[in-house]
Amino acid sequence: MPNAPLPNAVSRQILTFVVVGVVNTATYYCLYLLFLTCLPYLAAHVLAFLISMVGSFFLNARFTYRTRPTWRKFLLFPLTNVTNFVITTAGVYVIVDVLHAGSRFAPLLASAAAIPVTFLVSRRVMLSKPETIA
Repeated sequence: MPNAPLPNAVSRQILTFVVVGVVNTATYYCLYLLFLTCLPYLAAHVLAFLISMVGSFFLNARFTYRTRPTWRKFLLFPLTNVTNFVITTAGVYVIVDVLHAGSRFAPLLASAAAIPVTFLVSRRVMLSKPETIA
């Protein structure tokens, strides 16, 4: 069975992706708090977000997908964050306005729901081969 290792590899990638996400979130928050001491909150957020996204790219390349980082992948990687943002925002709306659940934990639930889709987009970006132009 030549395809037998594939589920194990994907399972390892999913687990590593979640761990990198936790590390990335902690990094973002620590940077945000640090920058908040000398910058307005929005500037602190944007700067912390950008730095943590770069870190996330390299951590995912090295540990999650075990692939060589390239400029192409680096430039496409923000698509994973856009995907996460869209799904999380839609999820928060559905949880709060459609299901009439509380807003306090809605972002956490929506973020958890976004992980599988974000993983698939991230996997496609990080493991795709550039198309050759004939």
